[in-house]
Amino acid sequence: MSRTGPQFGRTTPWAVLVLAVAAAYLIGARVGFQLAMIDLKITPLWPPTGIALAALLLFGPRVWPGISLGALAANAIVGGEPIVAFLGITIGNTLAPLTAYYLLKRLGFRRELDRLKDALLLVFAGALGAMLVSATIGSAVLAASGTVSYFWTGWTVWWTGDAMGVLTVAPLLLIAPRFRWPREVPLGRWVEAIALATGMIGTAVVATTTPATLLFTVFPWLIWAALRFEQAGALCGALAVCTIAILAAAHGWGPFSLMTLPLRMITLQALDGSVALTALLLATVTVQRNRAEAEVAMACVQLNEMVARIAPAQSLRGAVLDIIQNISNRPPRDP
Repeated sequence: MSRTGPQFGRTTPWAVLVLAVAAAYLIGARVGFQLAMIDLKITPLWPPTGIALAALLLFGPRVWPGISLGALAANAIVGGEPIVAFLGITIGNTLAPLTAYYLLKRLGFRRELDRLKDALLLVFAGALGAMLVSATIGSAVLAASGTVSYFWTGWTVWWTGDAMGVLTVAPLLLIAPRFRWPREVPLGRWVEAIALATGMIGTAVVATTTPATLLFTVFPWLIWAALRFEQAGALCGALAVCTIAILAAAHGWGPFSLMTLPLRMITLQALDGSVALTALLLATVTVQRNRAEAEVAMACVQLNEMVARIAPAQSLRGAVLDIIQNISNRPPRDP
């Protein structure tokens, strides 16, 4: 993992960073509450986990108080639970991203996400592994306080929701500091991007609002986005598709209309997980491949330049050798 954060993190006072992280966490929480399916506190996509982990990876563990402040503010907005549950959820929501941060740091994660190893670490250590902490603590304190009576159902949605927040939000925030808009974008590239975005969103809307089971039709668009627009295109597309699917499941639209709540959640979690994994892994492999091709092309250019510099010297050497050879082959003159 890189030891240095972005310029903003190195020059901004600690208090400002903490407040910025808390504000971003709270905004993400307000979005997440709109996607809740079981209870206002349990949502299938929880953006604050991705925001918190990205903040830790970009600015270091010194910003953890901002995560706690954001979690406190988010829980205060919802309200309704005993103080023990209130504090327990806050502790869990702080410990989970910190656990993810230290696991990723220990395992050699690079926040540039330019290797398949980094994507796999983010999936298994950062999302599926570390988010067990917040799901277990949060569901346990809610069940113990009598706020909810469905521990395992709530635990499953809490865990997958936190993991989805890491998989869909954190990568976008990690690649944002190094994203540079190209100065000259060909018209064909704009047309392709608009066609891709329109097709992907349109397909997701149709697939989630019609009774026919067409959820799989979004994957060709994700593959196109990953191969042609790398992580920026694929991750934005995955976040859009997941959000549309969650809204459809929460309102019982399309293929979710005839499903029971448990089946609806299972279907949604399977779809969103597949979408996020496909986008992240394929886009990262594409970045790694494109970087390798660029390095090979650069090496070929350097080799050609080296050969071009050596060629004149070799020609001169050959000419001198020819002269020496001719002189040595001349018959001796008569005295």
